[in-house]
Amino acid sequence: MSESKTMKTDIEIAQESTLLPIKEIAEKIGLTEDDLDLYGKYKAKISYEKIHSLQSNEDGKLILVTSINPTPAGEGKSTVTVGLSDALQLIGKKVMIALREPSLGPTMGMKGGATGGGYSQVLPMEDINLHFTGDIHAITTANNALAALMDNHIHQGNQLQIDPRRIVWKRCLDLNDRALRQIVIGLGGPGQGVPREDGFDITVASEIMAVLCLANNLQDLKLRLSKMVIAYNYDKQPVTVGDLGVEGSLALLLKDALKPNLVQTIEHTPALVHGGPFANIAHGCNSVMATKTALKLADYVVTESGFGADLGAEKFLDIKARSAGLKPSAVVIVATIRALKMHGGVEKSELTNENVAALEKGLENLKKHVETIKQFGLPFVVAINRFTNDSNSEISLLQSWCDENSIPVALTEVWEKGGQGGIELAAKVLEVMDSHNVTFQPIYELDLSLEEKIRTIIRTVYGGKDVDFSAQALKQLKEFKNFGWDKLPVCMAKTQYSLSDDPGKLGRPRDFIVHVRELKPKLGAGFIVAITGDIMTMPGLPKKPAAYNMDVDEKGKAMGLF
Repeated sequence: MSESKTMKTDIEIAQESTLLPIKEIAEKIGLTEDDLDLYGKYKAKISYEKIHSLQSNEDGKLILVTSINPTPAGEGKSTVTVGLSDALQLIGKKVMIALREPSLGPTMGMKGGATGGGYSQVLPMEDINLHFTGDIHAITTANNALAALMDNHIHQGNQLQIDPRRIVWKRCLDLNDRALRQIVIGLGGPGQGVPREDGFDITVASEIMAVLCLANNLQDLKLRLSKMVIAYNYDKQPVTVGDLGVEGSLALLLKDALKPNLVQTIEHTPALVHGGPFANIAHGCNSVMATKTALKLADYVVTESGFGADLGAEKFLDIKARSAGLKPSAVVIVATIRALKMHGGVEKSELTNENVAALEKGLENLKKHVETIKQFGLPFVVAINRFTNDSNSEISLLQSWCDENSIPVALTEVWEKGGQGGIELAAKVLEVMDSHNVTFQPIYELDLSLEEKIRTIIRTVYGGKDVDFSAQALKQLKEFKNFGWDKLPVCMAKTQYSLSDDPGKLGRPRDFIVHVRELKPKLGAGFIVAITGDIMTMPGLPKKPAAYNMDVDEKGKAMGLF
């Protein structure tokens, strides 16, 4: 790697890149300016009319990118997604990307944005990582409008007999703010509303985000919104948005946010960046509308799911693919030397030092994720995402281990080289797609009980022994069965750092018990959330947030954004 490339930050690389007008990017996939709602020169939404007209098109092939359990900095899953797509374009394939929108929480906190890195980025990265086209702000507004309408309903006589002690709908904000996790509202006398406990989730954990990402069209969006449970009444029966009668106004607030956003990579590959639910506390995939639209416009679509295969990929395959009727043709499992050494017992401060013994020990984590993807009946390739501090000995060991275990593997250098650094990976992905019959199926049937679905995920995907339900969760299991909600899929809320629910158990822990402390109904999204361990739906900021490094110059140029 050259010294100049080593010195450049992601934002410097992005700002030195030349963007094509988004109309030219659209032309590459058969779209005209009339098919777009333009947001300046380099961003656009695809119109509903055009999306509807594409439905008779044949679908392309879908490639899912996932990873092993990551370090806190992430392992470059989005970078590999972008680089693989650029590589497929370089070898003459008609390809598109389908990514999630970044949340301001991790962007200004610790993890960073979600536009890739180095020479494999989607652009304009400053816009995408900040306010973009306003989708997440629209979701925040819709979420909080619902909260305000519900509190007003209670204040104005409470015809639905909502029990203020049993309200499950929270307000939201797209920032990390631990001080808002638990609050009291309505103080100040009768004119200020009804006092009650409340709290905030981060916007990407809002059910409205999940609903928007799983909706097929505006009508489906409105139907899903109406099903959302917001509270229980004094008879302990669920109260929904439909009961309150405000699904129409919420859909109106979201009508533009539902349209997929078209942007481009540094190498001008078309990309749809749309929706952004977290994978550790939500289902962690970009929108169904973006994925399906891309499949109608391109021969190959590369998409990613959040965090490791135990979280994002499992939810993509058991929730999104099942709900939307998607069938991936191949999976890419991103592995890094640093993450494998972490799983082999190396302290985070020592990950840049060569440690072949720790790497070898950490391979058990990769092995488990490979086994998981095999159980879904999907062909796969392990992508070694190379970092500058990886030694040749470490790379050689990982490649040899994959070869010895008949695991398809490709060294990937897309951060440094862009699409050119992903040619080997692209060739390997095409090879496994051509040589394997896809026998994809979810790992559990919907007619199983919620307990058995959770137990199946723990044993099959995490490699654990069993599940332990809190007294509250056991009570909820009975209630949800009585309400007829037990046939829905399960969305596990779990730490991303471990296969277990304990972030300290790295590598491949065995014989562990996963503790489910609470269940939450997300009927609009169409799943039940099982909250495990200490997972929180409103993260906090680290000791030194990334926001401290950010600034803007007198010309409006962003600085310090990665």
